[in-house]
Amino acid sequence: NLSEILDRVSNYLEKSNALQKKIKSSMYYPIGVVVLSIVITGFLVFNVVPTFKNIFATLGGTLPLPTQILIGLSDFLKKNIIIFIIFIAGIFILFKKYTSTPKGKKNLHKFLLKLPIFGELIRKIAIAKFSRTFATLIRSGVSIIKCLDIVAKTSGNKIIEEAVIESKKLIEEGQSISVPLQKTGVFPIMVIKMISIGEKSGKLEEMLSKIAQFYEEQTDSTITGLSSLIEPVIIVFLGVIIGGIVIALFLPIIKITQYVGIR
Repeated sequence: NLSEILDRVSNYLEKSNALQKKIKSSMYYPIGVVVLSIVITGFLVFNVVPTFKNIFATLGGTLPLPTQILIGLSDFLKKNIIIFIIFIAGIFILFKKYTSTPKGKKNLHKFLLKLPIFGELIRKIAIAKFSRTFATLIRSGVSIIKCLDIVAKTSGNKIIEEAVIESKKLIEEGQSISVPLQKTGVFPIMVIKMISIGEKSGKLEEMLSKIAQFYEEQTDSTITGLSSLIEPVIIVFLGVIIGGIVIALFLPIIKITQYVGIR
């Protein structure tokens, strides 16, 4: 009845929102650290380095290579900052325009699926959405063909969407659900086998729910693992960049100190 259908839809939306919140919350810290590192690096390059440059100019002598490179980079960025910003903005706009086209979006999603670690995470999220939506619709009495039309669009990935749509055409011709999905090469073999078992046993909705639960749990654990991995990586990266700048700035001072000590 209507109340049961609404309850199922509500449950589906809750799970979907929980997954989205988990993904978004895991990105806050890395993005914050990256932004902070850019701000600190910018401050060092545009304010601190020029100050040290003037000091080194008064001291004379040959600067160490790392210091020369840093000062050269600082001078280049200061002179060409507007061009640099326009260039970055131009690339971003072109990228957005390209990925807004069907071909561009497809190529982007194809590329994302091939990324190490993150590609598998994206696939897990898409399969979780696919399975959860499919199960909810079947439980609500929606026909298989109509279900496939809907779940294709909710997967969130163009490659998986096209795979489902292509499979739907073969299913309309009388094939089972699992065989066309397997031919696409997009879905893991475990998913295919569970769908096949569900079809044969008449418990497709139950199997899809199990697939969704499995991949939602997998997504949670992957995100948690990535979060704990990304944090030290970002800190090390930040330390290398800022530490490298500081070392490059103080190398001449260390050199002068050593020279004075020898004298």
